[in-house]
Amino acid sequence: MNMRSSDNTSAGYTLRGGVVVPVLFNIADYGARKNAQGLSTGAIAAAIDAAAAAGGGTVYVPAGVYRTGAIVLKSNIELHLSPGAVLSFSDQPEHYPVIHSSWEGVMREVHVSCIYGRDLENVSITGTGRLEGNGQAWWDKQRNRPEELQYPRPKLISLESCRRVTLRDITLANSPSWTVHPLLCRDVTIDNLSILNPADSPNTDGINPESCTNVRISSCHIDVGDDCIAIKAGTEDTKERMPCENITVTGCTMVHGHGGVVIGSEMSGSIRNVVITNCVFKQTDRGIRLKSRRGRGGIVEDIRVSNIVMEDVICPFIMNLYYFCGPRGKDKYVWDKNPYPVTEETPQFRRIHFANITARGVHAAAGFIYGLAEQYVSEVTFDNIDISMAEQAVPGHPAMMSGLQEMNNRGFFLGNVRDIRFRGVTVENHEGPAFYVENGEGIILEQCESRNTKQTEQLLEQVTVSPAQQDLSTPQR
Repeated sequence: MNMRSSDNTSAGYTLRGGVVVPVLFNIADYGARKNAQGLSTGAIAAAIDAAAAAGGGTVYVPAGVYRTGAIVLKSNIELHLSPGAVLSFSDQPEHYPVIHSSWEGVMREVHVSCIYGRDLENVSITGTGRLEGNGQAWWDKQRNRPEELQYPRPKLISLESCRRVTLRDITLANSPSWTVHPLLCRDVTIDNLSILNPADSPNTDGINPESCTNVRISSCHIDVGDDCIAIKAGTEDTKERMPCENITVTGCTMVHGHGGVVIGSEMSGSIRNVVITNCVFKQTDRGIRLKSRRGRGGIVEDIRVSNIVMEDVICPFIMNLYYFCGPRGKDKYVWDKNPYPVTEETPQFRRIHFANITARGVHAAAGFIYGLAEQYVSEVTFDNIDISMAEQAVPGHPAMMSGLQEMNNRGFFLGNVRDIRFRGVTVENHEGPAFYVENGEGIILEQCESRNTKQTEQLLEQVTVSPAQQDLSTPQR
């Protein structure tokens, strides 16, 4: 064997302490059988163990379909799927042991994820192969027989309390629930993924960084049944609240799903320093969506969104502090429009900026921003925004808030807001005022236009309203 003197590495081997050891660990060498009915779970685990014992290396998945149960990674491991390689995950619950981990912001017993790791460093999943989640059986139970799900469904990839994580080039399909979930991780790079889950598959979010620091998401194509990207930071029931901060999302395309990039509603640890740029959203229901409610606490701040094109969405911009989904979401404390004392349970949205955005074929409203009666949404700017409402708009709810009726072709709808500036914003084919404001302070419009309306409409209407006294606890759908 000819060793290269420059790095002492050749053909998957390296020279360490005078001993030649492999750095490429082919799962076929450990008993994995391609295109077989049996599971290769043990063989893949053996390859990972061998790589870890050697101090690290690449666990290599050659071309072919390999059926497997849960895969648990270790530090200093790259799991690499070659072109044509498929890891096809079992849909049987017994192949996913129960562990104590996070589900929607709360630590509890759950099925381990298809690929899982905890307290790791230098871990990667790369290559142009495919991770096939085979989620159909899980979705069927969730929809039709939820009593058969003793524990929450596996995620496709979940990495917890890890440092220096890389996910690159792979295709991920048909996840049983969330697709990619970094939790309490630092220094995460997610690049050039294709995530493909059916538009009607339940809770199959694309990428959900939760309470992470320094996350870079780039050049991904995401077509899913729930939020494409959701940035989270735990709920009021999370014992140790940690922020999610220093997040960049760039160069991504989002299709279907409930939102393009979503912040919250799990935000109790606070979310800050987020940049979203150079993305395309198509039929994502909602575009940029911030959501929370009383009881969650936390602050969302210093968010910058720019150079986005949206098409065929219900509403491009949502900031909703009366979000009613989830545990206790129907309580009066959540939906009541009367002011409550400001406490650590009061969430806050502030310092959020949008620029250079086009949205075409918008159905419900150009934007929906609604703060709490006691905690206004504040310090928001919109610069160089062009919005065109759909010609055949389908009425819908721009946000999930009790008492909110369906609407279509509305302009910006604002309530309980302070220091909001619109500059160079155009709204086309709207009905009613282009900018409607309830209980607003410091609203500034500069060089804004209303265009191509069926009749003359006001540019700005500002009103003061008293809190609704009727029972709004039953959501209007």
